[in-house]
Amino acid sequence: MEVKTHTALHVLKGAVVKVLGEEAKWTASVYVSGKHGRLTVKFNRKPTKEEIKEIERLANEKIRENVSVEVYELPRDEAEKRFGKEIYDLFPLPEEIRTLKVVVIEGWNINACKKEHTKTTGEIGQIKIRKVRFRKAKELLEISFDVV
Repeated sequence: MEVKTHTALHVLKGAVVKVLGEEAKWTASVYVSGKHGRLTVKFNRKPTKEEIKEIERLANEKIRENVSVEVYELPRDEAEKRFGKEIYDLFPLPEEIRTLKVVVIEGWNINACKKEHTKTTGEIGQIKIRKVRFRKAKELLEISFDVV
């Protein structure tokens, strides 16, 4: 189940950036436990109910498209050259890690990630956003969801 939930994080992140824009592209933390996940991104405001609905709609549309989830294992410098620094999040990878796994959902999300993932987005099922919390002092947006 966690493989599906983990892949769902990548799909959700793509939808968040599509709806909220480039300002929401930096992930501050992620959490996965069974079918429950939480994506936390750096952002400057609480999204509207309409924006949240649109994020969920776009994420589920990407799942229904059943697109390929590619994982490339590359030397770190090659990965950075090919994909740029945007493969990283706000929690940097230690310098001693020389080989990266880069997860690519074409035209949607690219992230360095060492977890296991489904082969296609269709294997996820469906994403249901359960709770959205904006932490103003830290400018963090937490989106909790379940894979159903």
